[in-house]
Amino acid sequence: MSGKHLYHAPADCPVCGDTLITTRKGCLRCGTEIAGEFASCEFCNLGQADLDLLKVFLGSRGNLREVEKHLQVSYPTARVRLDAVLAKLDLEPSGETAARASDEGAEEAPSEYGEEVPGEGSPEDQILARVARGEITPEVAAQLLG
Repeated sequence: MSGKHLYHAPADCPVCGDTLITTRKGCLRCGTEIAGEFASCEFCNLGQADLDLLKVFLGSRGNLREVEKHLQVSYPTARVRLDAVLAKLDLEPSGETAARASDEGAEEAPSEYGEEVPGEGSPEDQILARVARGEITPEVAAQLLG
């Protein structure tokens, strides 16, 4: 690959909003081009910040404390951001899984780092923790934080 800067392709059509597909691919080295209808990967729609978060999460073998350090945010905020990336990938965020388990009468396993302690952390962190646990929606959190 040459030193040319490659831009991230948009995921949605700027005219109608429908999902875009790739119809042409080319080699920067030899100039070969192919045309057709190619599916994009589910990760291609993520922005660079989301991809960086996933790289840190996967590189640390799922250690959310490492994501917390990388983002330089509180643990609940890191968890909310990871849940947002999971939602973009149509994966169920952890708060919804925990809520469903308790609704079905299953015993919820304690979190890796213990449960949030009421009264600890800033009010913003407590609101984000409630979103992460599935107690409130992101929209309600935005109103509370607004």
